[in-house]
Amino acid sequence: MDGEKVQMKRFDKAFKVQAVKMITEEGQKASEVARSLGIHANVLYNWKRKYAQDGDKAFVGKGHLTEMVALRRKLRNAEMEIEILKKAVGIFSKPTENGSNL
Repeated sequence: MDGEKVQMKRFDKAFKVQAVKMITEEGQKASEVARSLGIHANVLYNWKRKYAQDGDKAFVGKGHLTEMVALRRKLRNAEMEIEILKKAVGIFSKPTENGSNL
């Protein structure tokens, strides 16, 4: 495996949802479903857990941000802007050499 890249299989949302429904709605065993789909059972259990947590919002796909990630990014940007404004206030509130403010 030295220098080799292992290519991970990618599955679309519809595939994952259908696989989870085979377990939850059709009552099939996860190990059998995983074997028939050619995936590891742990992958299927992870999909099931994620679908149970997020419902239809699960499996957003590559390039899509979940709501929490987007909110964290906005918060980080707002915090940086506040720090910049604090520094600007500090700079502009200092008196000049002749004793007056800018």
